[in-house]
Amino acid sequence: MDTTKKRGVFSKGLDGIERIGNKLPHPVTLFFIFAALVVLASALGSALGWSVEDGEGESINVFNLLSSEGILYMFESAVTNFTGFAPLGTVLVTMLGIGIAERSGLISAALKALVTSVPKQLLTAALVFGGIMSSMAADAGYVVLTPLGAVLFAGLGRHPLAGLAAAFAGVSAGFSANLLVTSLDPLLGELTIAAAATFDPAYAEGMNILMNYYFMIASVVMLTIAGTFVTEKIVEPRLGKYKGEIDKEEAEDMKTVTPLEKKGLWLSLISIIVTSALIALLVVPEWGPLRAGLSNDDILEAPFFQTLVPILFIFFLIPGFVYGYVTKVIRNDKDVANQMSDTMATMGMYIVLAFAAGQFVAFFNTSNLGQIFAYNAAGWLSDAGLEGMFLVLGFMFVVGVINLFIGSSSAKWAFMAPVFVPIMMDLGYAPELTQVLYRIADSTTNIISPLMPYFAIVIAFAQKYDPKVGIGTLISTMIPYSIVFSIVWTIMLIIFMYTGIDLGPGAEVFYNK
Repeated sequence: MDTTKKRGVFSKGLDGIERIGNKLPHPVTLFFIFAALVVLASALGSALGWSVEDGEGESINVFNLLSSEGILYMFESAVTNFTGFAPLGTVLVTMLGIGIAERSGLISAALKALVTSVPKQLLTAALVFGGIMSSMAADAGYVVLTPLGAVLFAGLGRHPLAGLAAAFAGVSAGFSANLLVTSLDPLLGELTIAAAATFDPAYAEGMNILMNYYFMIASVVMLTIAGTFVTEKIVEPRLGKYKGEIDKEEAEDMKTVTPLEKKGLWLSLISIIVTSALIALLVVPEWGPLRAGLSNDDILEAPFFQTLVPILFIFFLIPGFVYGYVTKVIRNDKDVANQMSDTMATMGMYIVLAFAAGQFVAFFNTSNLGQIFAYNAAGWLSDAGLEGMFLVLGFMFVVGVINLFIGSSSAKWAFMAPVFVPIMMDLGYAPELTQVLYRIADSTTNIISPLMPYFAIVIAFAQKYDPKVGIGTLISTMIPYSIVFSIVWTIMLIIFMYTGIDLGPGAEVFYNK
């Protein structure tokens, strides 16, 4: 009875969050509103004489966007604000390659092969691990791995919702972790570098989009272990024994990788090895054009680290094409072009969002409001004594709360990075660390946010096995993952912070002014 009451109260609370979230404007509208507020704030700040001194004693004043000069700027820069929006080209080019790998069936088959080729005792770990790795193409993870997890668990006599939860936790809560570089790395990285440049341009020039790579690799191992523990020790015992019926024909189809799919996977793997060897020839030898003759000590400054976007495009395009050609999904160049076109069609909303966000970011930077706020806010935080882990945890809490209402990772970071990256730098924390904090908080709250785009889809998958499953049921199932992942990730972050381990290539935890 007590449990029922608790679930009822919890579900009502979630319904309240959903109602509030649905009343918020669309993210595109929000960015236009933010841009308009920046314009008004710049006029107010200019009239009130807002200013601050930077580290060198130079005065930074507000630029009035409602002045004659400011209005001219807004009209003249509207197009370049859009085309110059840091993540736009990066994401679109990367997605062209990912689109081929996804629409050819390569990613789906690889995920299916991963979780069907391991011993039964390791199935849970394989599901969580496969979910984490699927962040290279999030749609494939949600649409393929989540229902596959339920089918596989049911086929072994285990509760299908436990398998669904394990896969969902890996895909969504582990979204930022991966053994490979994903499209999220350049997307967030470019925003972080741009934000750091407003505070210290020289420091920003030495940054690269792999700034969190080491931390994310270590996260894969820790989250796989944590996700397995939560599934087998908390979630599955709570769900109990499953008493529903299973579609045996569908289960068998989902568990089987056909001979043609296996052939495609093997040849795709060979193509990846060959591609890697060819890329290595451009980087490893001193004469390599992507190394530019740099010594091992200066290798992080090599052009290779500034050309990762087209390299990612190639690494997805070639194996995706090979797999599609072998499985007859791709027969000629027209199929490749059509698949790329279909992928870009799905990016329409992102492009619209980029236009709105580009205006906001440009207005915010040009007005100097960000720098003035950053210097003042850093002073307020210092005066309040919010430093060390209190500051770190406070920032993560803010990100987590915002994520319950705004699902887009890039949308949130687009307006948070210009504010918080300079603040943290002024307090002695590197931009690379601020980005890690954001990724942890954003990922661990994905699975408990009813406004997350794929949340409703996961509920639909779950209702195949239990028609009574609703928002409260799913969130109450996923909360243990959110809590444990947050604890594990925070502990690992503390280890990185106080042992001096780099978060990525040349990416330290602390910023030396």
